[in-house]
Amino acid sequence: MTNPVLQRLVEMRGIETHYTDAWGKPAAISASSQAKLLNVLGYDTSNELAIEEQLKAEARKIWQTPLNPVQVLRQSETLSFSIRLPIELVTDTYTVNLNTEDGQTFVHSFVPVDETLAHVAELDDVEFHEYIIALPFDVPLGYHDLVLLVEGDDEPLCSMRIIMAPNKCFIPEAIEKGKKIWGLSVQLYCVRSENNWGMGDFTDLANLTAKAAESGAEFIGLNPIHALYPANPDACSPYGPSSRRWLNYLYLDVTALPYFDDEHVQAVVNTDDFQQQLAAARGTDFIDYAAVAGLKLPALSAVFDIYYEKHLKTNTKQNREFKAFVEAGGESLDMLAVYDTLQEKLAEEGKPSWGWPVFPDEFKEYHKPEVAAFKKKNKKRVTFFLFLQWQAAIQLQAASDVAVASGMSVGLYRDLAVGVSEGSAEIWGNKDLYCVGASVGAPPDILGPLGQNWGLPPMDPHKLYEQKYQPFIDLFASNMAGSGALRIDHVMALLRLWWVVKGDHAKDGGYVYYPVDDLLAILALESHRNQSLVIGEDLGTVPEEIREKLADNGVHSYRVFFFEQAEDGGFFSPSHYPVQSMSTLTTHDMPTLTGFWHCLDLEMGKELGLYPTDEILSQLYTDRHENKQAILDTLHGHHSISENVSRDVNYTGMNTELNRGMQLHMASGSSALLSLQLEDWLEMDKPVNVPGTFNEYPNWRRKLSQTLESIFNNQDITHLARQLTEVRKQASTDK
Repeated sequence: MTNPVLQRLVEMRGIETHYTDAWGKPAAISASSQAKLLNVLGYDTSNELAIEEQLKAEARKIWQTPLNPVQVLRQSETLSFSIRLPIELVTDTYTVNLNTEDGQTFVHSFVPVDETLAHVAELDDVEFHEYIIALPFDVPLGYHDLVLLVEGDDEPLCSMRIIMAPNKCFIPEAIEKGKKIWGLSVQLYCVRSENNWGMGDFTDLANLTAKAAESGAEFIGLNPIHALYPANPDACSPYGPSSRRWLNYLYLDVTALPYFDDEHVQAVVNTDDFQQQLAAARGTDFIDYAAVAGLKLPALSAVFDIYYEKHLKTNTKQNREFKAFVEAGGESLDMLAVYDTLQEKLAEEGKPSWGWPVFPDEFKEYHKPEVAAFKKKNKKRVTFFLFLQWQAAIQLQAASDVAVASGMSVGLYRDLAVGVSEGSAEIWGNKDLYCVGASVGAPPDILGPLGQNWGLPPMDPHKLYEQKYQPFIDLFASNMAGSGALRIDHVMALLRLWWVVKGDHAKDGGYVYYPVDDLLAILALESHRNQSLVIGEDLGTVPEEIREKLADNGVHSYRVFFFEQAEDGGFFSPSHYPVQSMSTLTTHDMPTLTGFWHCLDLEMGKELGLYPTDEILSQLYTDRHENKQAILDTLHGHHSISENVSRDVNYTGMNTELNRGMQLHMASGSSALLSLQLEDWLEMDKPVNVPGTFNEYPNWRRKLSQTLESIFNNQDITHLARQLTEVRKQASTDK
């Protein structure tokens, strides 16, 4: 039997009770899961009286606070805000000063009782009224401060943030006018080159961008390049970062840094031992992150020592630029640098160091006085990690400048991961925001039939609101820097996230809702500020209303060929995909075209024990066989492949013509953007990631099979690029 008092709390905190699963069937969140989610959010659900008291406390907190922390509006809406006051104060005269971020001040006086009454409540025998106050101003887009004063008082009563946002995200003019483009999706770490130090770097990115642009590509799509863990390089998942605002220093091209040619640096890198390790790191088929870090950190330290003495100890132009970067980065950047220094020091001392949960108690939180003392004592090393972030931003911007100079209509697009790992610097510095007793994941769906637990603690939606959405503002702004587009992984996170309580199975989680309209408005504002197109990865269990909402907000959908099937098993023609979308054949969580066609993912899944029963695996093989036949039917039906490729799946293996035919089939579609993976250009068979595995498969390590230099000297590949460009041009005229 449902407890009505508990349900009021469940509803108030945005916990879903029913949803539609990935197969279109109704599903329910159990009462025990709902209660556990409330516990994670800090509520006592042990008895009805305790729940009642907490509901009253929440209501009291709201009504006794005159202004909300933040009000988000669109430019098409009337500028207004809410005010809550005891009834005896509603006849007083109040003044608001609206201070815009560009220095303007708007002043307005009002008497609440003369305005629109919205709600009435009684708390502890006191009647409270809430009024909606319309302001007669036309304020610019941006982040503004509203200060409330009582007439006759000099001291403000309270203040709030007003966010004025555009109605939809930025879309480049060429794409808005119907141009259809293609680009490459790249896991940057996978890139081989003749000069990198065992994994792809920002110079590789610049070179790839230039070569791809010459071949007709209009964008390069990147994996998340978020900051990971310098002292724990094997924690290499780009989707489990330490901070989503900052960059992974391992992408730095050490040889491109100032003073790399100095004799002191050359003395480090020119030893026989160093050169042997460098050759070994370059020669492996799977990235050895510890080896790469072992090469880069000493060389970076040597470069920094020289730079520090020449520039950062005196008032040079470089020092002023560095200090400006650090000041702009604020507490978030300082926090990461201190965290990296602390983790490195603990590791050197042989103490537990994988993340803040195992740090000594005095170091478990950024704002502790012991951490401040540690920072002061290790000032130079903290400055070193700040320096790495500065140089990484410079090198990323240089690669982006290549895209602009090459005339790409989008250029680089970055990928925003859905969260940070449990031991991250981001949580270490803002523990109030995160619920570390739970993890983000997914209910059972096509990609993960058993559900998924990603080990990423979620943000508390109420704390996010109380912090005036600053964490999301910072995330969007920083990840749009140095790029022309942003792909948001698991974009449904703006609406709801599947929370899994620690110790529970992924399938026993539940959905918690977020303020989607406010977050989309902020996304639109930052999109325009940064001239950044937005792509939302909307795969998995997706309510139809979020797809409509995303489309209305100018966010491009993400359409994967293998998932675009009709009820009869046939595959939709890419010409039926939404124009406002980015289409692709495969993703980083899927097998390559060769791997898919030859069922190598199913074979590997069996070896790794990913399938609970033989019956499930047998059905997957049957489904794959039927899907491949349906794909052949589609490709032949649209004349995307010739009769050289058999129409019968029993006689058709993956070959170059089928591979190229599938890519050109997608190029003829209606999506504004088409993303293709370098792995499929190279006809590779091994995946870069196997969802549901941790140590069973070397995820995020598999390199490309050819060097960057050889890829664009391959006539077969350059011919494919020309064909893609031509087909995309034709698709643009067919719109």
